[in-house]
Amino acid sequence: MPTFTLKKTTMKLLLTPILLFVVADQANAVVTLGQSTQNFVLTGIGANSSGQGVSKMGWGTCTYDGTNTTCTLSGPFTGFGKGGTYSFVVVYPGNGEFPLNAVSQSPGNDRFFAQATGPFSFTITLAENGGPSTSFYSFANFNFVYANATCTGNPPSCGVGQVGLTPNATISGHITGAFDPTPVISPNGVINASNYGGSFNIAPATWIEIYGVNLATTPSRTWSGTDFNGIQAPTTLAGTTVTVGGKPAYVDYVSPGQVNVQVPSGVPSGPQQVLVTTAGGTSVAFNVNVNSAQPGLLAPLAFSIQGKQYVVALFSNTLTYVLPIAVAGVSTARAKPGDSITLYGIGFGTVTPDIPAGQIVQPTNALQSDLKISLGGVQANITYAGLAPNYVGLYQFNVVVPNIPASDSVPLTFSLGGVNGTQNLVISIAQ
Repeated sequence: MPTFTLKKTTMKLLLTPILLFVVADQANAVVTLGQSTQNFVLTGIGANSSGQGVSKMGWGTCTYDGTNTTCTLSGPFTGFGKGGTYSFVVVYPGNGEFPLNAVSQSPGNDRFFAQATGPFSFTITLAENGGPSTSFYSFANFNFVYANATCTGNPPSCGVGQVGLTPNATISGHITGAFDPTPVISPNGVINASNYGGSFNIAPATWIEIYGVNLATTPSRTWSGTDFNGIQAPTTLAGTTVTVGGKPAYVDYVSPGQVNVQVPSGVPSGPQQVLVTTAGGTSVAFNVNVNSAQPGLLAPLAFSIQGKQYVVALFSNTLTYVLPIAVAGVSTARAKPGDSITLYGIGFGTVTPDIPAGQIVQPTNALQSDLKISLGGVQANITYAGLAPNYVGLYQFNVVVPNIPASDSVPLTFSLGGVNGTQNLVISIAQ
């Protein structure tokens, strides 16, 4: 069974430029930030090629433990739970410069974004008075203003943008501001699982990936056996829940930037809403189109070779993959006519007997819709088509390779209920 069937694609947090605004008119955020205990310092570097002011950041109080540097800005907050103390913590390897620069959005402008200059992690922790601590991992909804900033180095004016345009000038002071911990789903942020072809249309009982910010209050978490109630998958994981069409989805993986869930059964076709809820609140509804089926075969990017997308196929009852090249750590071979191979998929619709979403499949079953699979234009004999026993929402197709000419790029196509699949897939066949 492939190890990368339905599981996570963990996003690297905060290694690309992210927005960090300095604004006088704060957003309608849930959390109001009181004055920080530590200073926030920017030291001007000068203009970049676009004429934007660039500054080095000095982030509160920093300590080095011999391996990593940890920098903290902290202060009081209100507007979330009972109120308490916030801490904004950046951790980066080594004892060098802070790994972010401030780049003004236009020359001399006090709105700026944080540009990564090295690897780091970022955490916002809200420690409630007499209550729990909750962590978030996004700069995107963090807005602040200086409280009585002071400047040195004679910039034209004491502002972020002008300091950035003036080499070695500084602006320093405590900050106040706001932070919105509400989950946000990105534009085009809901797709059918990408390892299965991906699509902006989804289906009941299929697997989807949701992308955004503040989607979880944990760095990352995948479900385990203890999260199940018997054969029933969890509808909450590390405090993150998802609904599709008003029904609870089954949560397989959560991180601040990505959540993977199985769509519940019975979601009607047509436009439906996806909502993500955490301790930080509930996202604005994301509209997605639901079809009765949205089939896709397992074909991850790792199986793209020399510009050709190979389907994941295993010689039945083995761990040998059907591939034309050797791959370190796994067994590979070309298939031959008469061989029995196994393919995997999602979104192929209902089975008999009915097995609803969110359950570990127990008995063998049969796909209700008519499935045809062809190799090199020749229809193959399918000896099993249904949900894979002992998995959740994963389809298994056992196929006998037809008598076709040898090639390392034989087209593999399929149709479900007379509708052709949209993936461009190949498989390697020998004689």
